[in-house]
Amino acid sequence: MPLIMSRVLVALSAFLIAMASNAQTYPDRLIKLVVPYPPGASTDAVGRLIGQKMAVTLGQTVLIENRAGASGNLGSDDVAKAPADGYTLVLGTDATHAANYHLFKKLPFDPIKDFTPLTMVAKNIIVLVANPSLPVHNVKELIAYAKANPGKLAYGSSGNGSPHHLAGALFNQMAGTDIVHVPYKGGGPAVTDVLGGQIPLIYSSLVSVLPYIKAGKLTALAVTEKTRYVGLPDVPAMAETLPGFEMSSWLALFGPAGLPAPIVEKLNHAAVDALKSPDVKATLEAAGLVPVGNTPAQLAAQQKADFERRGKLIKSAGIEMD
Repeated sequence: MPLIMSRVLVALSAFLIAMASNAQTYPDRLIKLVVPYPPGASTDAVGRLIGQKMAVTLGQTVLIENRAGASGNLGSDDVAKAPADGYTLVLGTDATHAANYHLFKKLPFDPIKDFTPLTMVAKNIIVLVANPSLPVHNVKELIAYAKANPGKLAYGSSGNGSPHHLAGALFNQMAGTDIVHVPYKGGGPAVTDVLGGQIPLIYSSLVSVLPYIKAGKLTALAVTEKTRYVGLPDVPAMAETLPGFEMSSWLALFGPAGLPAPIVEKLNHAAVDALKSPDVKATLEAAGLVPVGNTPAQLAAQQKADFERRGKLIKSAGIEMD
């Protein structure tokens, strides 16, 4: 065997032995969980909640690091380029790990190739709500009204490229309507304007509008998941009127690509255990989130499906970010 080939094999063997040893002793130091959004955001609160519980199972501190910017791309990129040793993780979303790749002209990472899926943490329920002055009570009536008034209706969202925006774009495509998108800088101002009647409709995260739905100040027309949300059993899923409609928003844990299988198993176990905790479940559900805690393979399948669906939608709708 040539000397150079022998040295390569020796080096490779040493590397594999070191990786196996690290996986067996993992974790033996602090773990950093990057939240690619600012402090105070719902993603930040979820990251801190899950991180505290995971730390107990893993026997190591899980430090939350907020690395906001570029719609979550900055923090995600940091983790994509981190060593694949299990000490740097990211709490990604359907934006950072599915939609953004298609929205931005240049993304410094590949959301599928550059990460190792660990588990989906929770689904964020999106609901279409209307100001009660709009003379519709369900999705079928909304479609009829929108077709009778093309270009005269508008819906608000938390911003261009958000899952709320994409839900409205998908609705227009599937229903054959022309409801104009009005982007806001966050969900709060959009909720304020629909309450005040400045716009008739918004797609919103449930937590932002649930009190107004219960008080009768807003009319819930549909949720954008495949099936009804258990917390609003009387509100239909959009798919009941538009078969195949789904705009699922989620939060999930990822590590850099190439994480050793034993480390993936340990992190998945710790996260799933955290999500089974009664206090964690209660806190998430109170925030309009549905705890999940699935396998890495299940998360990978959901991510890939949403990546492809969003890509087609964004391209056909002509949506683009700077």
